[in-house]
Amino acid sequence: MRIALQAAQDAAANGEAPIGAVVVDATTGDIVSIGSNRSITDHDPTAHAEIVALRQAAQKLGNYRLTDLTLVVTLEPCAMCAGAISHARIGRLVFGAEDPKGGAVVNGPKFFEQATCHWRPTVEGGVLAEESSNLLKSFFRARRKSS
Repeated sequence: MRIALQAAQDAAANGEAPIGAVVVDATTGDIVSIGSNRSITDHDPTAHAEIVALRQAAQKLGNYRLTDLTLVVTLEPCAMCAGAISHARIGRLVFGAEDPKGGAVVNGPKFFEQATCHWRPTVEGGVLAEESSNLLKSFFRARRKSS
């Protein structure tokens, strides 16, 4: 999660929402990919940290199925990212702060609990949640003051 938090700080430095994600090989502990929000930079509404990290992992491994991998992300994934996690067949999802407004794992639609969800990772939330939340709050507080 510390690496995901660093990726989130890097996103903030680039004017992006400070969210970071890391794909880790669950058997070796090796980092497969690191992603951060890039929607503004890439002019791509789908370039959330999770999607960026999943794309990089799939390209690196030459497979869109990422079953034995863990995705670590600083904020509870939205519905789009939860769908991508399911399609990638991520084995485990670890996230930091909950997102009551836009989250789709423990909040909102609870994507992985839906009957139409074809793959459900194991989920662990709340890892370094306060640090993740504080990073987001300070970023958006600063943006409100400057506008």
